[in-house]
Amino acid sequence: MPNHIHLLVRQFKNQGITQFMQKFGAGYAAYFNKKYNRKGHLFGGRFRAVHIKNHEQLKTAFVYIHTNGISLIEPKWKEIGIKNPKKIIKFLENYKWSSYPDYIGKKNFPSVTERNFMLKVMGGKAGCREFVESWVKYKKEIRDLDNIFLE
Repeated sequence: MPNHIHLLVRQFKNQGITQFMQKFGAGYAAYFNKKYNRKGHLFGGRFRAVHIKNHEQLKTAFVYIHTNGISLIEPKWKEIGIKNPKKIIKFLENYKWSSYPDYIGKKNFPSVTERNFMLKVMGGKAGCREFVESWVKYKKEIRDLDNIFLE
């Protein structure tokens, strides 16, 4: 995303995610500032974290994160639905700034992500694909409902 990132991370030690985000924020800001000859903060405000309580919430977070990029090619899709699910699915499968291609078996950033846990939760590569595609098709159906109901 051009103005934010989503990370789905698993904590193994107390305060591990907080420490990781502090190091990530400071390290990336230093890199970015040096590369673009600038100074100051890069990120506005603190990171937001959501504690995931069960596998259903985890699956929902997975789909949310991996469909977030749709807004790059179809703005306001969350509010008005999706016009062309096939186009969106193809975009998501090839979006290079996402780990979704890795989850469905395409090599994108395989060394960056550790996918075994999520693949198990999601039901493998096919499960990952099914959850994301089902959500995209559902958002298409929501759009189609506008043509059915009269006000």
